[in-house]
Amino acid sequence: MHETDMTRALILTVKDWWDAQTEPPRIERIHLTVGKFTCVEPVSLQFSFEVQRQGTFLAETELVIEEIPLVAFCHPCQQSYEPEIGLHYACPQCQSPMEDIRSGRELKIDRLEYCTDSTPSQAYAPNI
Repeated sequence: MHETDMTRALILTVKDWWDAQTEPPRIERIHLTVGKFTCVEPVSLQFSFEVQRQGTFLAETELVIEEIPLVAFCHPCQQSYEPEIGLHYACPQCQSPMEDIRSGRELKIDRLEYCTDSTPSQAYAPNI
């Protein structure tokens, strides 16, 4: 379950950002983008986050995961298609092998929602 190590890296990345702030904010949500072609299970990632956040500065933080579909582009047909992961990766029209992946390999922190005493409303930290 590599999601455990990924969650540890996520928490350390957010901690670095949190420590660099002049006023430590209360992080309400972490938005992750996870491509379906990354071999990361969102359910396992969510579970790992729930366990590892306990007793940390993220104890009250929600993890929001947006899954991005696998989309490939076929150059001979000049069209995009969504391959069936684990079953069929060729273009459905001409059967050319999948060569150009347009989405589905993302694994990143999209943004944070947080607030501080001086910023009572929510603020965003995009792409930390």
